Order: sequence, then structure tokens, then C-alpha cells
Amino acid sequence: MPITYDNIATTTLGSATKSITFSSIPGTYTDIRVVLVGTFQTAADFFEVTFNGTTSGYSWNRMSGNGSASAAGRITSNTKWVPNFPLAGSTTIPMFSSVDIFSYAGSTNKSGIMETSAETNDSTLVIRSAGLWQNTAAITSIKLEVQTYNWNAGTTATLYGIKNA
Repeated sequence: MPITYDNIATTTLGSATKSITFSSIPGTYTDIRVVLVGTFQTAADFFEVTFNGTTSGYSWNRMSGNGSASAAGRITSNTKWVPNFPLAGSTTIPMFSSVDIFSYAGSTNKSGIMETSAETNDSTLVIRSAGLWQNTAAITSIKLEVQTYNWNAGTTATLYGIKNA
């Protein structure tokens, strides 16, 4: 079966903003993907993901590397999915992130994968995370929130629905 991506919504920030939220997500797709291209106001920041405004039941495993160092971490119960480490990257060179949520409208716990790549002015940082939201509700909203400061103006996030995955 061919995979079909439908653009459900796109947000491009006109000014610095703490969070980006997609709401009223239709339950008509197999999976969903958020693609994010942007920068933080301060380089050593990171973003957090929540679903349906719920602040419980998130766990994840993550790892990162930049060519000279690597790190890994695991959290089993948290108020948010924190899929990336503080980037210590650039406030002007955009990072690229994709967040895939599988069977988001189903009646089982929701699993997902996040990938982030960022330029750190002297090397490239790559972060991978596998997450779980221990909740059986269909995902109808996704919030991408910078932990400390803001997303810079010009940051763009696009929500895609994936059919027939």
C-alpha cells in the first residue's frame, strides 16, 4: 500500500513564542507526523511534547551524539515527553525535528519516535528518542513547548496525517 501524507496544519511563527499547539486533530489517519524546523531564543534549550493537555504517563529512551561525544537517558514516568537534550546549538541555524506518533487515534497506549538534527556551529548533533504515552485516549491535540525560553520567529511546524501506513 502506498503511504499518503496529508498536510493537516502548518504554523509559522511571526514572533517569538513559548509553544506551538495543534488542536482538533481528526481521527481519520493511521499515524501522524509533526515536522519542525526552527531555532530557540537561547541555544541550550529543548522542547517538550504533551498530548491532549495531559501531564502524566510519559516515558522515553533517548540517545545523542555529535561526533566527539555521546549521551543516553531513560525516564519511566514524567509529566511530558522530553525527546531531546539541551542542544547547545545555534540560535540562528535551524534544527530539524520530526515526531511520529503511531496509531494515535486507537484505543491503546501511544508510542512514537522523534528525530532531531542540529548544527552546533562546529559539528552536527543528532538525537533519537522513542517515547510512550501511557494513555488510551485518541490524540486530538499536540503541544510543542520550549522548556525555558521561546521558539524564535520564523520557526515552522507542520502536522501531517498518514493514511494506510
